[in-house]
Amino acid sequence: MSSMTTLEKVFDRVSRMTEGHHDRFINVKELTFNSLDTVSISGEMHPLKPIAQQSISNRLGIPIHYLRKCPPDIQRTNINYWLAREKNEELFFRFDGERVRAIFTPRYIPTDNIDVLERIKELDYPLDTRVQCSMDDDFMMVNIPDSRETFSINGDRMTPGISFSNSEVGLASLSISAFILRLACTNGMISKTEVTASYRHISTRILKEVPQVLSNLGQELGRQKDQFRLSLESKVTDPESTINSFNRQFQLGKGEIEAVSWALPLEYGETMFHVVNVYTKAAQYKDLPAESGYRLQKVGGTILGMVK
Repeated sequence: MSSMTTLEKVFDRVSRMTEGHHDRFINVKELTFNSLDTVSISGEMHPLKPIAQQSISNRLGIPIHYLRKCPPDIQRTNINYWLAREKNEELFFRFDGERVRAIFTPRYIPTDNIDVLERIKELDYPLDTRVQCSMDDDFMMVNIPDSRETFSINGDRMTPGISFSNSEVGLASLSISAFILRLACTNGMISKTEVTASYRHISTRILKEVPQVLSNLGQELGRQKDQFRLSLESKVTDPESTINSFNRQFQLGKGEIEAVSWALPLEYGETMFHVVNVYTKAAQYKDLPAESGYRLQKVGGTILGMVK
């Protein structure tokens, strides 16, 4: 669930969340998986968080849904069989205390959330800057509105800005995108446009170069204003059916569909403007994972970009 806060409070939260974080390169020969839930590293037992389970199954080419249906002894046999055929001598482990939070190849160069926040501060955003933030152990999204560019559409005040998103455990690459905040209800929308920049976590230049998105926001703002006006003129005769179709098209998960169903009566209307706002409102659904909130904001932006 996303909420308005300050950049300083985001810094404080990230600092608290990362107190137990540390990384190690582990020789594959030191690893023995007891099941999908635990791994022995040189004889020491470590529990695996769900993302770590996903990352090791992806690395070894074993479908995670299959593994989770297997009893522990079959999990152990499968994982250790394919681990013995791993081409890398070492794997890169990310820990939260004793728990393994993610597993990567040695080529992975992490971009930590604190590094992203430091880069934001270097862009002359003071610590008291108001931001919209959604964050959990697996994903962080920080949206920074620029009140100097606020405009109105159909009586709704909109503030554009920039969105930073990052995952320390491999759910997504560091991404920087254009952003729109609807002030009446703090619905956020992330553009899916040519100004979006995204980087894989394999290069140290990620935070050294400021993407061109920063200089292109003015041009993007004009395009978004036009799209919002078009969306108000684009009638939708059956909003429920339209939204169900979009849910399938964007392959939303069960929790995301539940969030959309919650948002529908709150933003109900028979135009594409209302459909877009259903998805941006859904990002505020209680207990929604941070990455799902980000996805729903992106779906809203993508649908807006589809309006003709």
